[in-house]
Amino acid sequence: MATREITSENLARVVEDSPMLLLDFWADWCGPCRSFAPVFEAASEAHPDVVFGKIDTEAQQELAAGFGITSIPTLVAFREGVIVFAQPGALRAPQLEQMIAGMRGLDMDEVRTAVAARDDKASETRR
Repeated sequence: MATREITSENLARVVEDSPMLLLDFWADWCGPCRSFAPVFEAASEAHPDVVFGKIDTEAQQELAAGFGITSIPTLVAFREGVIVFAQPGALRAPQLEQMIAGMRGLDMDEVRTAVAARDDKASETRR
């Protein structure tokens, strides 16, 4: 599967419709982004069950800001609508493969329980 362009207009739908989603935040002027692009594209071909999206931080500045992107490239992974990985820096192919395998191996019931506990704790702290 080829990578998809993700914009503020289609992000919510793509997250909702994609059991596994990897987002690459990038910019045309970014050398590490250009180096990571073929690695990301090759992974998209090797993993047709995962949606691979690219977000141009220059064209989608509000979207990048909403994700708190301060360094590019940054990779953000969703599984069943939950962010399970977010890291700046260009990954090499073996690292990206390891991250995808880790994402596949997650017990999403445990992840949702941990997220709920974290949110409850944050809510209590604000009181």
